[in-house]
Amino acid sequence: MKFELNLTMEELEKRTHKDYLIRKPMLEKDSQEYKNLSQGDKEALKHLVKASNYANLIYMKQDNELNLPFMEFLQSEIKKGNKAAELTKTLFDAQLGIIGIDSESKSVILLKNAKELDGKAFYPSDLTKEELHNILKNMIKTGKIEEVKNILNQRTIVKRNADELIGIDYTEEFKEEFSAIANELELAAKTSTNKDFNEYLILQAEALRKNDPMLDAKADKKWASLQNTPLEFTISREQYADLLTGSVIEDEELKTLLEENNITPISKDSIGIRVGIVNAKGTQDILKIKKFLPVMAENMPLKEKYEQNISSDEDNLQTMIDADIVTLRGDEGSYRGGITIAQNLPNNDKLSLTIGGGRRNVYHRQVRTNKSPEAKERRQKRLNATLNKELHKLYNPEADHWFTIGHENVHSLGPKSGTEALGKYKNIIEENKADMGSLALLDCLTKEGAYTEEEKNQILVTFGANCFLKAKPELSQAHRVRTVMQAYFFIKEGAITVNSDGIIDINTEKMIPTARKMLTEIIEVQLSQDFNRGEKFINDYFIWTEDMDKVSKKLKEIDKSLNGMITTPLADFIIEDRND
Repeated sequence: MKFELNLTMEELEKRTHKDYLIRKPMLEKDSQEYKNLSQGDKEALKHLVKASNYANLIYMKQDNELNLPFMEFLQSEIKKGNKAAELTKTLFDAQLGIIGIDSESKSVILLKNAKELDGKAFYPSDLTKEELHNILKNMIKTGKIEEVKNILNQRTIVKRNADELIGIDYTEEFKEEFSAIANELELAAKTSTNKDFNEYLILQAEALRKNDPMLDAKADKKWASLQNTPLEFTISREQYADLLTGSVIEDEELKTLLEENNITPISKDSIGIRVGIVNAKGTQDILKIKKFLPVMAENMPLKEKYEQNISSDEDNLQTMIDADIVTLRGDEGSYRGGITIAQNLPNNDKLSLTIGGGRRNVYHRQVRTNKSPEAKERRQKRLNATLNKELHKLYNPEADHWFTIGHENVHSLGPKSGTEALGKYKNIIEENKADMGSLALLDCLTKEGAYTEEEKNQILVTFGANCFLKAKPELSQAHRVRTVMQAYFFIKEGAITVNSDGIIDINTEKMIPTARKMLTEIIEVQLSQDFNRGEKFINDYFIWTEDMDKVSKKLKEIDKSLNGMITTPLADFIIEDRND
């Protein structure tokens, strides 16, 4: 297969320059966190890191069918001394694929003539949305209900089968990689010092080897209960990449057929792996919020109209940890304009939540913290250029972490089911809910003693100052689309203003009522289970305004960075040491 590089040498040199491609290091090899581990946990960590590397192969296969062949081509060209291939490989490794997106919402396409697909490689590359809809309608009409359920399942790769389609379970499609991961998990369980963690590893290994969703559910249930373990290991399964599955409800005839046959389309899971060391002090700080979860549940808008994961009178199904990150691989480690700083899993579509399982929040210390002089200088330049100087004293980078804690916990609040009906807008609306809940509940949390008045205002100002982007995002960028929607809403309500010089001002008195107003509307949309209402909600607020443009121009002037990549010194050391 012949490949041609897409970017010019000039563009490659620019995008790989340290000012444009920011390195974000994970845990260092001489870190005290690693030194403090017992020998058994150090040995287990080696196996977990090795297991994580297989996630890259799985993710790249899910992302684009040309990713692995292109990677092999780059490697062969590098051996020939091809400098352009070497720089292209740097970008490929950062975004983990042929096509990514940068912080200015521009597609970074490394292979000439490559195209982004809504179905990624979860579906045949030549399958259009219209053809998918027609094939599914014909299959349902000919009684192939179970086959259609399998095609629209979150854990299958879809392939052509004559004039129809067939869904292949991940355990079959990725048998080699899943088996390799399972082997390493079982080896890790032999030396890890924590009994509960070992039980989870064994359950997860078994789930990777068999096509049985209940095994996944049992592993997820055990994982979500882990609280006091030295090590952190997660196989994440999130659904932001697949935009094709959710499209089936846009065809009215197909939507009716799906409903009549009790078929719920669920977007495909992208596979990622996180390996870390649990930070005891950070975890204790995060756990302080746990006792307030019932209060948060009680104060959610329209709470009488839905069931939520956290009860208003008790909470025994939510664990939380702060993790020093050793490595992020697959979906976790693909740096495409940004990278995840925390997660609340399992998601509502997962079977474990129906068998009594809970949810678990994991926070990524190395992703969120950057105390280098360079980072401080960039932050101050941003404040000087965009924020009212009177508010500088209330801007606190740590407040962004407090806000994120609220965001992740609000994922466990609000409607527990039915949001699949919102199709491709589901994730944007859910991320919006989590953000607005984090702000809307600040008054009740301050009253309960979770935050001081000053800390509350720091969260509000830090959120408002960060609520502006360098460019309007694509609709596929759920996290960034919701940021534009929020900026528009808060400006519309007068909680945030931007003057003619592009300086942001924040009315702290209006911030929480505005957030609650938007949160209520979001929950009404989720409860409606109406795709058209969800689409209207997005269209009403996903508007890039002149005010946003003023700020974005300033951000581009003071921040050249276009993308980033993680570096994993400890993980690399462990693997090197393992091979000696």
